[in-house]
Amino acid sequence: MLTIGQSATLACLLEVNAPKPGNVHRGADFDDATLNDFAASAVAIGPVMERAGSQTVGRTVLDAIQATDRVTRSNTNLGIVLLFAPIAAVASELDLERSLPDVLSSLKADDAALIYQAVRQANPGGLDPAGEPVRGDDIHAQPPSDLIVAMRAAADRDTIAKQYANGFQELFQLVVPCLLKHQELSVPDRIVNAHLQVMSQIPDTLIARKGGRDLAKESAARATAVLEAGDVMTEDYQRALADFDFWLRSDGRRRNPGTTADLIAAGLFVLLRGNKLQVPFG
Repeated sequence: MLTIGQSATLACLLEVNAPKPGNVHRGADFDDATLNDFAASAVAIGPVMERAGSQTVGRTVLDAIQATDRVTRSNTNLGIVLLFAPIAAVASELDLERSLPDVLSSLKADDAALIYQAVRQANPGGLDPAGEPVRGDDIHAQPPSDLIVAMRAAADRDTIAKQYANGFQELFQLVVPCLLKHQELSVPDRIVNAHLQVMSQIPDTLIARKGGRDLAKESAARATAVLEAGDVMTEDYQRALADFDFWLRSDGRRRNPGTTADLIAAGLFVLLRGNKLQVPFG
């Protein structure tokens, strides 16, 4: 059975290697972030997640971002780290979905300060020079005393913040079930299909932050169209998927569904730490 740290690293590697539309994968790089950047980041955060159970969530988030900064110049994993840190804090022998609310309710002002520092250091895409509110209040302002209150304030514009606000409902009720569908497919194909399912139901908030909510809604509608084009892995499905990928990449980085990718990585982490996605893969 994999350790927490190994599960975290493998989840990141599985996510980035799967040929998800609009994202970096083994067949597509971005100008400022390559597959190797994401792979190095996956390795860097593993040891941090391994010790998450013995330190605060805020410390885990900041340590992971600092570890990432040592191996890449790009923001490859802020969303992933924010999702992984509370999950990794739950002991592997405990029921994750039941125990995670206790972790979230234990967050203190120090956690908020460390997480705000991590977000500033990662400098995520879509922030304007004045510091557009992304995960709570203005990220360049004084950190709040109650992180969950700030996350609730950001929940309608940031799906990752929403997970902190509602106990990771979308992760457990949508993302994980989507990843468990289509057991007849290879793991990469299941990941791609789950990515489409999640994107179709939750307009990607990174796209919304960069290009506006209407663009995010359009991308969700296009993901739905791929799913409706034909049965999984048929020629019609594959053609629609390729067209969708082309559309997502045709406007610089404004249509990069990065939040969806972060949710998929977190779902894989949940499955791996729960031994519901077993290695070696069969």
